[in-house]
Amino acid sequence: MRTMNNPPFHKCKSVLNKPDLTECFQNTVLVWFPCFYLWLLAPFYALKLYCHDCGCIRISTLCTAKTVLGFLLASFGFVEFFYILLERSHEIQNHMVFLLSPIIRSLTVVLAICIIQLERIRGCRSSIFLFLFWVLAVVCSLVPLRAKIQLNPCPVKDASFLSKMLFWWFTGLVVKGYRTPLEAGDLWNLREEDTSDKIISDLEEEWTTECMSSLSICFSRQEKTMAAGVALGTRLPDQAQILRKLQKEQSSGFCLLRTLARNFGPYFLTGTMCIIFHDFFMFAIPQVLSLLLGFMNEEDAPLWKGYFYATLMFLLSCLQSLFNHQYMYTCFTVGMRVKTAVMGLVYRKSLVINSASRRTCTVGEIVNLVSADTQKLMDFVVYFNAVWLAPIEIALCLFFLWQHLGPSALAGIATVILIFPLNGFIAKKRSKLQVQMKFMDGRIKLMNEILNGIKILKFYAWEKAFLEQVLGYREKELKALKKSQILYSISIASFNSSTFLIAFAMFGVYVLIDDKNVLDAQKVFVSMALINILKTPLSQLPFAMSTTMQAIVSLKRLGKYLCSEELKDDNVAKAPLNGEGVLIDNGTFSWTKEGPPCLKRINVCVPQGSLVAVVGHVGSGKSSLLSAMLGETEKRSGSVSIKGSVAYVPQQAWIQNATVQDNVMFGREKQKTWYQRVLDACALLPDLEILPAGDSTEIGEKGLNLSGGQKQRVSLARAVYRKADVYLLDDPLSAVDAHVGQHIFDKVIGPKGVLRDKTRVLVTHGMSFLPQADLILVLVDGEITESGSYQELLSRHGAFADFIHTFASNDRKESVTETAAQRGRTSFTNLQGMEPMSEIDEEQVPEDLGKLMEVDKAHTGRVRLEMYMEYFKTIGMAFIIPIVFLYAFQQGASLAYNYWLSLWADEPIVNGTQVDTDMKLAVYGALGFAQGIAIFGTTVAISVGGIIASRHLHMDLLKNVLHSPMSFFETTPSGNLLNRFAKEIDAIDCMIPDGLKMMLGYLFKLMEVCIIVMLATPFAAVVILPLAILYAFVQSFYVATSCQLRRLESVSRSPIYTHFNETVQGASVIRAFGEQHRFIVQANKRIDFNQTSYFPRFVATRWLAVNLEFVGNGVVLAAAILSVMGKDTLSPGIVGLAVSHSLQVTGILSWIVRSWTDVENNIVSVERVKEYADTAKEAVWTVEGSSLPLAWPQTGTIEFQDYGLQYRKGLDWALKGITLKIQEREKVGIVGRTGAGKSSLALGIFRILEAAKGEIYIDGVNIAEIGLHDLRSRITIIPQDPVLFSGSLRMNLDPFNTYTDEEIWSSLELAHLKNFVSNLPDKLNYECSEGGENLSLGQRQLVCLARALLRKTKILVLDEATAAVDLETDTLIQSTIRQQFEDCTVLTIAHRLNTIMDYTRVIVMDKGHISEMDSPTNLISNRGQFYRMCREARLV
Repeated sequence: MRTMNNPPFHKCKSVLNKPDLTECFQNTVLVWFPCFYLWLLAPFYALKLYCHDCGCIRISTLCTAKTVLGFLLASFGFVEFFYILLERSHEIQNHMVFLLSPIIRSLTVVLAICIIQLERIRGCRSSIFLFLFWVLAVVCSLVPLRAKIQLNPCPVKDASFLSKMLFWWFTGLVVKGYRTPLEAGDLWNLREEDTSDKIISDLEEEWTTECMSSLSICFSRQEKTMAAGVALGTRLPDQAQILRKLQKEQSSGFCLLRTLARNFGPYFLTGTMCIIFHDFFMFAIPQVLSLLLGFMNEEDAPLWKGYFYATLMFLLSCLQSLFNHQYMYTCFTVGMRVKTAVMGLVYRKSLVINSASRRTCTVGEIVNLVSADTQKLMDFVVYFNAVWLAPIEIALCLFFLWQHLGPSALAGIATVILIFPLNGFIAKKRSKLQVQMKFMDGRIKLMNEILNGIKILKFYAWEKAFLEQVLGYREKELKALKKSQILYSISIASFNSSTFLIAFAMFGVYVLIDDKNVLDAQKVFVSMALINILKTPLSQLPFAMSTTMQAIVSLKRLGKYLCSEELKDDNVAKAPLNGEGVLIDNGTFSWTKEGPPCLKRINVCVPQGSLVAVVGHVGSGKSSLLSAMLGETEKRSGSVSIKGSVAYVPQQAWIQNATVQDNVMFGREKQKTWYQRVLDACALLPDLEILPAGDSTEIGEKGLNLSGGQKQRVSLARAVYRKADVYLLDDPLSAVDAHVGQHIFDKVIGPKGVLRDKTRVLVTHGMSFLPQADLILVLVDGEITESGSYQELLSRHGAFADFIHTFASNDRKESVTETAAQRGRTSFTNLQGMEPMSEIDEEQVPEDLGKLMEVDKAHTGRVRLEMYMEYFKTIGMAFIIPIVFLYAFQQGASLAYNYWLSLWADEPIVNGTQVDTDMKLAVYGALGFAQGIAIFGTTVAISVGGIIASRHLHMDLLKNVLHSPMSFFETTPSGNLLNRFAKEIDAIDCMIPDGLKMMLGYLFKLMEVCIIVMLATPFAAVVILPLAILYAFVQSFYVATSCQLRRLESVSRSPIYTHFNETVQGASVIRAFGEQHRFIVQANKRIDFNQTSYFPRFVATRWLAVNLEFVGNGVVLAAAILSVMGKDTLSPGIVGLAVSHSLQVTGILSWIVRSWTDVENNIVSVERVKEYADTAKEAVWTVEGSSLPLAWPQTGTIEFQDYGLQYRKGLDWALKGITLKIQEREKVGIVGRTGAGKSSLALGIFRILEAAKGEIYIDGVNIAEIGLHDLRSRITIIPQDPVLFSGSLRMNLDPFNTYTDEEIWSSLELAHLKNFVSNLPDKLNYECSEGGENLSLGQRQLVCLARALLRKTKILVLDEATAAVDLETDTLIQSTIRQQFEDCTVLTIAHRLNTIMDYTRVIVMDKGHISEMDSPTNLISNRGQFYRMCREARLV
């Protein structure tokens, strides 16, 4: 991958937008200045001392102290020199000056010591000379000191060894979180080794070299295959290519794994050492238990032995806990770094991926890579060691069991061997069911598109169709999940019963093979302790294997993406040219390597400083030509060269969710006069006056709250502000009105504009600008058919001349246009957020004036009890009561068979044997099997209950979001919503049920252990009670902090996805401006901010577990010591039962809290999904029992009665007092300046915004009284922004499948798309890519026209619908509309004024009211506002 990592650590140039002195300045000038002063003046001062001798002063304590301190200071400098030389040599290769500074400082301090001694010898008692030096040195050191003092550093760096082992360094944050809910400001900064900068800069070089080496191996293999193929005389290239592609995908995952292992392996190995020590202590404990039970059997053994064994067992348990949690801490730290690394690599890749690869992976899939797949890798890090360690632990357990029970241990081995393949089989089945990931990908991808095209869905009343599609994916996803969970339940049941099954097999074989084989307490309970140890690796192994399988899938997905084709550096040469700004020599270009060329035989020479216009029909390859100049397409042949820097204005403006000023400056420093000049030239000053906070107003995602014209002008201003050498302008004037278009051309693009000395390539449909172009290129089907100046082309009488003459009548008139085309609105006044407000809210808080997007907020405090109730309510009480009963039964059976075992162990031995062993074994077996069945029942019930709940919650979320008004989508970042549908729903699907299974299982197990210990030694209640109180105390501290950390982590995750989304969509613009590095820095900051809350989150779990396990070990100590004290009264069987069970407490306690916290942390997802239930909703979609006739509207009359519209209470009226009647079949044009209220009328008719006063009647029906879908499905709009969804072309035209193919073909024919579609490989089933990117903007506009022709309603609204098409197509569209909608009412928000000159009426809007209304001829003769607009457009 192309390296775009940050510059090396000392960067000798100013850091933009950072009011701080650079590191270079701090380490040179500030160090040298005091030194320079001393060295320069020292000779003169020495001369002065030489001339004034006042007698020698005796050496005092103060003088000695000064000298010693001075030498210490000097030695620090030398130490620093060697430290830099040895530790940071790779960082200072180009900056050797940093080695010099410590040496100069040290030598200067030595000089100062010499001067002190000289002063003493010459009798000088106080020295202003040295005083000034020390003052200067201190002042100059303060700046670097301030830079080095890190705010809120992570305390682990300075923690003592004991504090690190016991995680006491974390206590401060836990206490703080208990007192007040934690906020982002309370969290520590990341340690340097955990930051994105450090991790990714190290990883990127490794990854690049790894990729190159694996590619070369693949290539050599392919060559061999090719050679073999040629030898056999077969035709192999296609197969070889497929083979190579498959090999590349397979190997890319392992390449990624190798790279990650190289970087994080060494630290991970320290954790592996900890787990090995943990295992050593774990196996020592049963041996000590054996000694303790042996002691209980000895009549005359001294008591100290018993106390010694009890204490030793306690110590071993404590050490086991410590090492286990150090291991877990290491794993989670590595996991966190892997997450940072992978996110960073994916982000960087998204900036260099080529268009062919980009089309294969949608934004939704890329977001899934950084959310779901990174999570799988983090799980893999935690469980990887279990893959090899678990079999070793199992072997050791069986070895020790053999020592106790002899060959009977083989029966245990046989049971293990039976359980293993079963679980292996289940794991394999479950990994096949990972298709749920595929359905989830599809669902997230579809949701992303729905959120991007929500406005179209609302205009067309298509929400239900898309709701059904999403639910279709969801049902498949849940079906796969259900199968997977049932299999998992079999797995869990076999594992949880494994202790019993192994014991039953061993003890059964042991007593049945020989009557003399006696089960005493020592044999039974040491074996049980070993079997309990055996349970952990047995339960971890399948989980570890399934995690590994999932991680391999994720690694392949990530590897495939990271190894996908990139844009080639050599696509465009930046060579200095002679007099040419842009040169393309015999170029052939295509969008994919295999696909047909989109441009053929292109020869272009753009002289430096000239204006070149590119013209041609829709889909002729105009935008592709600019993409070729940017290097965005595949270069099949030829060469492209560009002189100097490039600025690019895309056809569809890409606007960031930031302020207007940030969008224009785009990372550059503000130059006030130039900035103002740019705003003026791009006609943005009038718009800024309307903005609530001027240029500091925040623009919504994708420029949601700007009109099309405003977005295009901001996009143009960004390019102009850049002061680039070459400007590539893709139809920037298509969305602005006549006078604005003319103003921009004159002030910016034209021969007298601010760019007059720059090289400009302008794609345009505007005829009026062509005479002023130095060169015109005519494109037809991807080839340049003609080129020359305007006059030359006219004199040739070619296609261009015919085209110009055909439109001669419009030649002067035609103009480019404004769109006050509000993407939903007209004036900017709505920018303060859109929900209806209470009266109190009307007073605005000034600093929030320009804010629009609502940041994802974290709730504070513990999760409310209602959330649990809400969750359980969705499952239903009918499910919950049986679950609790099953758990109680399961634990009752467990308690019974364990107690039965202790009674069996205490059975007296008669003639070297025990009586009724068969009956005892049968009872033991029956109880055990009953428990196994109950376990299976509970896990299945919880899984099914969880799926029921998640189905309901997802359905509610989806309905709540789709029923939200447009204002909700304008103020809520799509990242927040996607996060709800991806991460939060995933947590509800899997995490909550899994957490509940574990929590309930361990809770009942704990009750069983406490009952057993108190049965054996009732006095233990005295110890257990205070320990329980301590446990509850620690737990409450922890849960408050942990929940808040989970919320903060969730909230800080959304901006990562939003930023990813934005970057992927604007990648071509970011590349054109060369801003990749700045965006990478922003991504790093967002990832680091997220990790700041993730790091303390997992440390909190470790802090808790260590502290709790010491509580648990207290129970072990109590049980053991009380047993020793009651040696005379207690039987070995009951002691064995109590102590072996108390050994499980530590594990049980930490698992309870962990699963409890998991549930509480993940129940936050329910809270976050439920959040949108309370937001404002639209009116109902359909009114039940409505008497609306099926054929309504029959005539198409529209009447406004004193209609008024506000974007929000307290804001100015967007429309005021509109009273107007439009007759049937009338054609009405609506014109006006930006912000006049043109689009607000359309929004009112469709009830995208509800009336603030007055009514609208269509065919005499008050539209406020009918359902939204009843209204919106009966009238049609052709919107300004043509939005397509991924799916077939047919689905895009008719998502409800209500029309026949014939009807669709005829609508395509009328929309002039029939030829294009019939030439497509799959015709109507042609797959449109995300956002319809594989069609040109003009073609998308024609698809929107086809939609309207298909619906053929009595009312048609055109919202600047021909902004993106050339003049010829526009004329075709207008004639189609005139013919096909002749008997309909047509409202046109006018774009090119000449299109409405034959309309029956024109309405001129101004500041929200109608200023003029009459037929066009009457309005012109009145010489009012409309006349002035026509004059500007040269129509009169």
